[in-house]
Amino acid sequence: MDDLVQFLRDRYDEEARLAIAARDEEFCRDGRWTARGPFGDGNRFGSVQSEVSEAILGEDTDNVPFAYVDHIAHHSPEHVLAEIDAKRSLLELAERARDYHETFVNGFAAALENTLRLHAVAYADHPDYRGTWRP
Repeated sequence: MDDLVQFLRDRYDEEARLAIAARDEEFCRDGRWTARGPFGDGNRFGSVQSEVSEAILGEDTDNVPFAYVDHIAHHSPEHVLAEIDAKRSLLELAERARDYHETFVNGFAAALENTLRLHAVAYADHPDYRGTWRP
């Protein structure tokens, strides 16, 4: 399980670096993005705004599909970093539970390891992903 935990830790670190870089751009303060719209032809378009109302993606005259806008705004740096913190807490719990693995082979530790395997599936296309981690 050590390799699986490290693999996930590395992926979370990569995601955090991307979110921090986006959050730290000059037009952002804390990384909260919002969707603006829908507007335009058939109310199908929108834009992503920073918390200081700077356009991150799209303007009123751009044709950015609102489904993209809504998805990107939902995955703002603030949201991504909060999700990563929660996932890192899960990794810490798994590491603490691993110490008791022999006692709980069919219990808590095994269930927690399966949870980590499920999280790792999201990165199955990464070259370091191992097929043996598939749940």
